[in-house]
Amino acid sequence: MALDQQLLEILACPDTHHAPLEHDAGAQTLTCTECGRIFEIRDDIPILLLDEARLPGSSSEEPAGSSSKDRPAARSAGPLAEDSVEKPADEETD
Repeated sequence: MALDQQLLEILACPDTHHAPLEHDAGAQTLTCTECGRIFEIRDDIPILLLDEARLPGSSSEEPAGSSSKDRPAARSAGPLAEDSVEKPADEETD
């Protein structure tokens, strides 16, 4: 089922500029005419969430709201020395 033409006419980018969207039926996307964000259409439902949108030129796997620089770095165990770990009182140290 394709998107209704009347619906396409009233849909707008959810960003503050509320620019019109261009429909690409083959790619199942809506693209903002102002900022270029690309919104997917899943099961005939436009996903108009800024966090889910892709920026022009970005991979299809990475939404606009998530880039590797925005993600927290993996936590390491840190510079714990073996001596800094508390040992139980009943364990002897040499």
